Amino acid sequence: MHSQRGNDEDYQGNAGIMSTQKNANIPTSLAPFFQEYDLARLHLEQDASTIIERTLRYGTRSELRWLFSVYPREQIKDWFQKWGKFGLPEPHFTFWKLLLET
Repeated sequence: MHSQRGNDEDYQGNAGIMSTQKNANIPTSLAPFFQEYDLARLHLEQDASTIIERTLRYGTRSELRWLFSVYPREQIKDWFQKWGKFGLPEPHFTFWKLLLET
């Protein structure tokens, strides 16, 4: 999925990421899409819906790889089935509908 940001920064190890309360990391390159949140305070379990939505909508390929490495595909698919039509504009919605086979 193409992002409006231009180049696709690579997610590499611990470079460019912030720790969360669950000992995992959200790439700092996603920070512009969480402006109303303190990125360091987002919790991967409690804030999963927001993290999944923003990453599916705005994420680069490397950020999407990160998302699918942190959350099981079924959890992302469940979010999509429940919230995708509300949280993802076209063409994002149709793209993820095809990719997640829903």
